[in-house]
Amino acid sequence: MSSDVRFESTRRRLNGQQAETVDRLTGAAVEVLREKGAGGLAVRAVASRAGVAPATAYTYFSSKGHLIAEVFWRRLGDHTPEPSNGGSTADRVVAVLRGVALLMADEPELASAVTAALLGDDPEVSHLRVRIGADIRRRIVAALGEESDDREVNALEMVYAGALVRAGMGYGSYSDMADGIESAARLILR
Repeated sequence: MSSDVRFESTRRRLNGQQAETVDRLTGAAVEVLREKGAGGLAVRAVASRAGVAPATAYTYFSSKGHLIAEVFWRRLGDHTPEPSNGGSTADRVVAVLRGVALLMADEPELASAVTAALLGDDPEVSHLRVRIGADIRRRIVAALGEESDDREVNALEMVYAGALVRAGMGYGSYSDMADGIESAARLILR
C-alpha cells in the first residue's frame, strides 16, 4: 500500500474509493469551517456538504475534533519544506518551524478549530496528536542535523506547541506566533 497520507487513517488502511471519500470529507470540513466557524461545524453538516451519509462520515471520524485533527495531519503531510543545505543551524530550524506555524495563518477558523481539537481527549485525536508531534520532532531533528541535542529539540517543540496554543487562544495571529517562534528558536540555538 502507498505511504501517501491520503491512504492512511487513524482507524484503518483505506482503498482508493475510501480515500476519495475521506478527501471529500476533509475538504468539506474546511468549507463548513470557513462559512460557519468552529461553532457551526458538525460531522453531519460536513457529511451533507461532502455528499455522503452521516453514518459513512462516522465510519471514518469519531468526532468533529477527529475530523479537524485529520485535516491538519493532511496539511502537514502535504507541507514539505524546501531542503536547506545552506545557512546556519538556527536558519534551518527557523525555516522548518516558521513553515509549519504558517500552514494555517490565512485560515483563522481552521487554526482555532485545530488547536481545540488537538487539546481534546478523543482517543482518535490522541493518536493523531502523537503522529503530528513525531513528525514535527523529526523535522526539527533533521534541521538541526548532527548537532541535534535532545534538550534543544525538547525546548523547540515546547516553543512551537506553546505558540500555536497561544494563537489558538487568540493572543495573536499565527503570523505573529511565527515571529515569536523565530525569536525563541534563535535564543535557544545561539
